Amino acid sequence: MASLILTLVGPDRPGVVRQLSEEVAARGGNWLESRMARLAGQFAGIALVAVPRAELAGFSEAVAAYQSGGLRVLVQEGSAQTVSIAHTAFQVELIGQDRPGIVRDITQALANRGVNIEELTTDVLSGSFSGEHLFRAEIRLRAPAAEAVDLVREDLERLGNELMVDIRTSEPDDGTE
Repeated sequence: MASLILTLVGPDRPGVVRQLSEEVAARGGNWLESRMARLAGQFAGIALVAVPRAELAGFSEAVAAYQSGGLRVLVQEGSAQTVSIAHTAFQVELIGQDRPGIVRDITQALANRGVNIEELTTDVLSGSFSGEHLFRAEIRLRAPAAEAVDLVREDLERLGNELMVDIRTSEPDDGTE
């Protein structure tokens, strides 16, 4: 089986995921993981699927035909490279008044400490009492070592004060049980 990463963008309509999942199943493949959303009237997503190697060309050709319906699908074969076992996972939750540059500032602090983002989910909400826009982010991270988590916490605490946002971090998980 080949691991394929599918990136999807196109006009939102019912049945987009069904159509793609039927193509995966018809080729003897398996849908493994995905993140999909409606953004600004468009459907956008990323999926990890496994398809038998003998079906790769046919699968890629079939999803390329979706272009005529306005859905762009980029098919990228995943690598067999494995992630290093030495890591420390943790999560960050952030909420505060929305303003340009929040994602840039947070991700810069993470990158400066060698911390990798495994998953980032953001949205803008209307404050329940004030009606002002609130920015919310949930971030799943992987640090090179437990010491980096403490440094990132300090950096984020300072940054939270500057940005006037509340930031909470989870206790690190070193991957051992």
